[in-house]
Amino acid sequence: MTINYLKRGKPAAERAEDDARTRAVVEATLADIETRGDAAVRALSEKFDKYSPASYRLSQGEIDALIDELTDRELADIKFAQEQVVNFAKAQRASMVDIEVETLPGVILGHKNIPVQSVGCYVPGGKFPMVASAHMSVATASVAGVPRIVACTPPWQGKPNPAVIAAMHLGGAHEIYVLGGIQAVGAMAIGTESIEPVHMLVGPGNAFVAEAKRQLFGRVGIDLFAGPTETMVIADDTVDGELCATDLLGQAEHGYNSPAVLVTNSRKLADQTLSEINRLLTILPTADTARKSWEDYGEVILCDSYDEMLTVADDIASEHVQVMTDRDDWFLDNMTCYGALFLGPRTNVANGDKVIGTNHTLPTRKAGRYTGGLWVGKFLKTHSYQKVMTDEAAVMVGEYGSRLCMLEGFVGHAEQCNIRVRRYGGLNVPYGKGAPYREAAE
Repeated sequence: MTINYLKRGKPAAERAEDDARTRAVVEATLADIETRGDAAVRALSEKFDKYSPASYRLSQGEIDALIDELTDRELADIKFAQEQVVNFAKAQRASMVDIEVETLPGVILGHKNIPVQSVGCYVPGGKFPMVASAHMSVATASVAGVPRIVACTPPWQGKPNPAVIAAMHLGGAHEIYVLGGIQAVGAMAIGTESIEPVHMLVGPGNAFVAEAKRQLFGRVGIDLFAGPTETMVIADDTVDGELCATDLLGQAEHGYNSPAVLVTNSRKLADQTLSEINRLLTILPTADTARKSWEDYGEVILCDSYDEMLTVADDIASEHVQVMTDRDDWFLDNMTCYGALFLGPRTNVANGDKVIGTNHTLPTRKAGRYTGGLWVGKFLKTHSYQKVMTDEAAVMVGEYGSRLCMLEGFVGHAEQCNIRVRRYGGLNVPYGKGAPYREAAE
């Protein structure tokens, strides 16, 4: 295998140092929220967002007033995008059915899909108001039937962002708080005097939000461990450098540490893309952010074959993978580790992020090896149940159960089976005296 890195990103050791600093800050901040509750949350909001209203929770009147600030076109666009997300989530929900089967005569097994009872949805918005993230978390949780949906978003330019608030409200949020960062996810998970804690946290965020979710996992559920936005373009000479460069920088503008990787088997395309990136960085309004990401985290990887491209792509397991080749469906059939695929030159990650209907909260940092992204199923818990309906079934299963419990040395477990064998098998003998307990013990 010949894999040539025409450009490499920041070394892993330097990335680990950044992560360690973030961990320490988050740990101390969460401890402060746990100790001081609302006072800590207010202090953090004042420090980082310069925002200190009488109440962080918006009233219905405040929500209505913010929505009224939007133009008819803006509101219609938000509703259109949310409808696409909701429609796909409904189709996914319909694929998840409760089941009940008779596996043996008189033995009934089943499962039910039960919504998580309370969810905290974080919607980023300090730098860019992430309207679409409200659809992905709030609206999808609503389709799942979550009975309490709490939504938090930071102030934008010193006040609530009308578009984000509209998306949260239309999506079905029951409580909306204008809070950002660690203080938002900490308050939702830990709880304060004014915010009842939730059972689960979902939604993307910056490195501090992602680390806070990681540290809170276990205390609450989370959707996934999310790091900075990642994008990968897998391309051959069926496309040009301008298209590849546009797609790479389009995601690199998310932040200063957003990896963007080109994997190709065409040296000509690699060179074209590098040249186009340099050109676009002279005219892109968000170039300051995108340039830093590209310099520190951008990579161009030249492979000899499509098989090598597939191997490299699965190893990186990028969040967004845009495939533009003469065999897009081959990658769909063979790729196993990624967040979401965007197939063909007509498709792009921005459509997936904003409007097309699939969920944009996706696994990063190689998590695509073991999980998919946020979807309606993440808000559902699949719980099993069992019923033994006949005396004959109780005796038959109990005899097997007793012997298997004794095989492991669990005498008390065995007696749970034995008592039913005795009662439903017509054996009127005291604890520890009847078959199959005696037989198993021997």
